[in-house]
Amino acid sequence: MENFVVIDLGSNSIRMTISQINDKGAINVTHQLKEMVRLSENMGSKKILQKEPIERTLKALTSFKDIYSKLKNVKIEALATAAVRQAKNQAEFLKLVKKRIGVDFEVIPGNREAYLDFLAVTQTLPIEDNCIIMDTGGASTELILVKEKKVSDLISLPIGSVNISQEFSLGNNIAASDLFKAMTFVEKKITDINWLFDAHKAQLVVLGGSNRTLAKIARRQQNSDKLPSLHGYKLKSEDAFDIFADLVDLNQAQREKIPGLAKTRADVIIGGLIPISLILRTLHIPEILFSNNGLREGALLDYLDSAYQFSRPR
Repeated sequence: MENFVVIDLGSNSIRMTISQINDKGAINVTHQLKEMVRLSENMGSKKILQKEPIERTLKALTSFKDIYSKLKNVKIEALATAAVRQAKNQAEFLKLVKKRIGVDFEVIPGNREAYLDFLAVTQTLPIEDNCIIMDTGGASTELILVKEKKVSDLISLPIGSVNISQEFSLGNNIAASDLFKAMTFVEKKITDINWLFDAHKAQLVVLGGSNRTLAKIARRQQNSDKLPSLHGYKLKSEDAFDIFADLVDLNQAQREKIPGLAKTRADVIIGGLIPISLILRTLHIPEILFSNNGLREGALLDYLDSAYQFSRPR
């Protein structure tokens, strides 16, 4: 029995999944943890990781270590994404993590992050042969064009919920001019991708904290006693636009009271929903399919394929 630990150090949150794998490759997920550390907070144009976010991250990593250090036969795959990838003080940060926690983080490139998203989505959801997959994080957005259920093109853009919100002052009361500037900036990034237009009216599969928050808000609005599963949940584009418009009208304190929207995400949700809003509008996509699986699940599937010579079925 092996305990496979995946730590996903993102720009907004840090997550850990522990899966027990038996000799035949059967999986039992035993732990799923998440801490909002906002590592990319106030990085600014100089792209320097700041002291307070670093300390929050180290504290979260310490709590994770307290859990997996008690297990036997542990294999750790620690992956750092956009915030660390972009940081000018990346080497110093990784050295500090190694010294304090004892873990060597792999800083994965954006295309690797996108590919792991692809694995997680295509092997756990009944997607159409041709679709577009979108992962919006705190400091990056990954887009994967799928044709005949294979990767056709992929890209990682250095824009996400935290850096968009902070750069364009979208945290509290939102000025129309700031929102316009933010959407124009992101639209230029998106429309500069020529192959993206091959996904016109295609199926859109989304993941990432901001996009999942959209689903959580929509599910709560259904007033259902039993919320439908987020993994595989569908939402019409018109309903997504309505939710986005309602959120823009609110200040941070008011957004914190919205069912389905975590208080820790209330100051970055507007920036986080701009990319998906523009993708929906630019590509005329009628409906969104949500995935609860992403990088961590993709890393597990990739490990199973290499270590046990097989991939998991859908």
